Amino acid sequence: MVPATAIDDPDDPRLADYRQVRERDLVGRNGGFIAEGVVVLEKLIARGRHPLRSVLVAQKRVAALEPLLAALPPGVEVYAAGQAVMDAVVGFPIHRGVLAAGVRAEPGLDAMLAALPERALVVGLCGIANHDNMGGLFRNAAAFGADAVLLDDDCCDPLYRKAIRVSVGAALTTPFARAGSAGALAARLVAEGFAVMALSPGGAVELSQVGAAPRRAVLFGAEGPGLPAAVLAQAQTVRIEMAGGFDSLNVATASGIVLHQMVASARVVAGG
Repeated sequence: MVPATAIDDPDDPRLADYRQVRERDLVGRNGGFIAEGVVVLEKLIARGRHPLRSVLVAQKRVAALEPLLAALPPGVEVYAAGQAVMDAVVGFPIHRGVLAAGVRAEPGLDAMLAALPERALVVGLCGIANHDNMGGLFRNAAAFGADAVLLDDDCCDPLYRKAIRVSVGAALTTPFARAGSAGALAARLVAEGFAVMALSPGGAVELSQVGAAPRRAVLFGAEGPGLPAAVLAQAQTVRIEMAGGFDSLNVATASGIVLHQMVASARVVAGG
C-alpha cells in the first residue's frame, strides 16, 4: 500500500493548498494549481509536464486508488481524510474525492515555438474568458493533435480548476504560452511561417475550401465580439456554413469542427 498520511483536522497546515478552493481559484495560487478527479490525476502523472506537490484523497477511496497512487513520482505527499474533513477544507462537498496540488511549468513563448515540429498545427485563442469554453477548446486541441495553444492576454487561465476538469486534463498535457495582445499573437504566427486562418461568421472562405498547409494556425475569438479586426486583417478569414438564419456556434464546438477538417485535409495530402 502507498503510505497515505491520515489527517482528521481541517485546520492541519499540511492541507493549506486545498483550503477554500473556490476562493483561492479566483485570487490565484502563486504558481500553483489544483486538479480534480481521477482521470485528470492520471494524465498529470502520465505526462509529467507539471510537478505535483501533494494529493488529497477521501479515506474511503485510498484502497481503490492504490495503483494510481503507486505511480506518483517520489516525494509527492499523499494525504487521506474523511469526507467531512475534506468538505470542510475545500469549502464545498467534494464528491470526486480526489484533489492534487501542482506547480505550473509552462514554457515561454519562444521556447515553445522553437520546439514545434516542421509540420505543426497550432490553436490561437483571443479573448476566451469563459472557463468552460477554455476547457472545451483544450480538449478539442488535444483530441485532434494540435501541437500547441497560444493565448492572448485577455484569455482566462487554462489551469483554473474548472477549465482543467472540462478539458479532461488536456490543459495539463497540451503545451501553451501567452503571446501578448491578439494582434501580437497573430503577427508572431505569421512571422513563424504559419498559414493563419481566423474563424468568423463573415469569413471570405468556407471551411471546406481551405487546403492543407505544413504549418497551420487556427484562431478563435470569444463568442459575441469574435476576433478583433487587427487579427482578421492578418489571416485568411474562414466561415462554417450553416442553415439559413443561423450564423454562429459555441466556440468550443466550432473548434472541434475546424480542427477535424484540418486534420482530415492534412491526412489526404500525406496519403496522396
